[in-house]
Amino acid sequence: MKRFGTFASVIALTAMMSAGAHATSIKIAYDADPVSLDPFEQLSGGTLQLSHMVFDPLVRWTQDLEFEPRLATSWEQTDELTTVFKLREGVTFHSGNPMTAKDVVWSFERLKASDDFKGIFADFESMTAIDDYTVELKTAKPFPLVLHTATYIFPMDSVFYTGTDENGNDKGAIVKHGDSFASRNMSGTGPYIVTEREQGVKVEFDRFDGYWDTASPGNVDEITLTPIKEDPTRVAALLSGDVDFIAPVPPTDLDRVDADDSVDLITLAGTRIITFQMNQSRNPALADPKVRMAIDYAVNNAGIVDRIMKGFGTVGAQASPAGYLGHNPELTPRFDVEKAKALMAEAGYADGFSLTMMAPNNRYVNDDKIAQAVASMLAQINITVDLKTMPKAQYWPTFDERAADMMMIGWHADTEDSANFHQFLSACFDADTGNGQYNSGGYCNPEADALMVAANSETDPAKRGELLVELETILYNEAAFIPLHWQNLSWGARKGVDAGPIVNALNFPYFGDLVVSE
Repeated sequence: MKRFGTFASVIALTAMMSAGAHATSIKIAYDADPVSLDPFEQLSGGTLQLSHMVFDPLVRWTQDLEFEPRLATSWEQTDELTTVFKLREGVTFHSGNPMTAKDVVWSFERLKASDDFKGIFADFESMTAIDDYTVELKTAKPFPLVLHTATYIFPMDSVFYTGTDENGNDKGAIVKHGDSFASRNMSGTGPYIVTEREQGVKVEFDRFDGYWDTASPGNVDEITLTPIKEDPTRVAALLSGDVDFIAPVPPTDLDRVDADDSVDLITLAGTRIITFQMNQSRNPALADPKVRMAIDYAVNNAGIVDRIMKGFGTVGAQASPAGYLGHNPELTPRFDVEKAKALMAEAGYADGFSLTMMAPNNRYVNDDKIAQAVASMLAQINITVDLKTMPKAQYWPTFDERAADMMMIGWHADTEDSANFHQFLSACFDADTGNGQYNSGGYCNPEADALMVAANSETDPAKRGELLVELETILYNEAAFIPLHWQNLSWGARKGVDAGPIVNALNFPYFGDLVVSE
């Protein structure tokens, strides 16, 4: 067991206890806990949920998907390449250090160096501190997603993370899936400090006494996060009162939770696409577009949504959901087993072949059940699947190793924009730019990449939409990946825990604003 905190936070907590203040505490249960305390180590939902508790972004999304000032109080585009952000004054990190433009620039440079995040920031040329509370952000070309990307700039305490730890290692080093100072220690500006963490068991949070947002209605002083992988156990914990908030509520229990008078069920349509990628290097059969197409025809997306997701999802045939600029309504699911068998024969695989498949079992709703269903469906076209599922803490290192022929990956567009799906999931891999960072299949089409690049410098929404639709159509025609469905979102909270105002379509609950009335 490891404990975390700062001298300032310990003093604040001691003062509160000695004053006899009554602490409002809640217990929350997710299907898994964050894999690291470093906000820039892994681009994942769990990391971002944690970041919104312990750090603050320059800008954040509202429930209506508008931009809300946070550590940046205002911004102005001074020319087609330059945006100037005014920073909030009087903000203190958990360590007691003041937050200034120096910390924002340091954090920006760290993001640019992160294997996972640098793809998002590939179109940014530089950030410069104009004075202690002003930064200038420059893009290499006109870029329509400056504010979208600013939602990922969580300023870190540059003084706290500078220097070497007890082992002589750089405190600011990003070590993916490894042990580093930043993966074990935090100093942010957010509403909570992490006081105790036991990986896979619990994370304890205490309200930061020096939090800058005194206008926040939030009144929760202490939070205990417990990972409960098993859906029935997580739901039972909510209904029995052992925990106060859970996510997700599994589709099989939506009606049960909704009918219970002691809890509230909150649901939203989601934009996270669940997919399988096919590794063309590991398994030569998957390099044939006809084989990939056959796999797509063999998978019954609608059946998965109906029987496994209990209708709590939207059948997908592309990455971009309806409402995104790149969504093409003409692209429809392909389920047709006989057509799949014919394509296998045309490709010379009428007798089938074998492949390996990996999926997490606690990252997406019903992820292991979905993987099992897909494996069974492929058996109908003589593809023998060796399936392994594992907790996400073990899954992501194997995903980065491209350790199986087919691997599951779900993706919510980081910038609420279609280009982001391609940039991370299907673009040609480029270690320098970060493109294709989560493309475990090795799919690569320069024409598709060129469309993405053009879209990311096109500021006219109509023209940009045309480019992104063309991009989605190429991916569909080449069966670049197997799209399954967009996963809906669900939360459960006991009565008196007013979770409705803090949840959003990005699935980053703003616990700092949570109000508990009883």
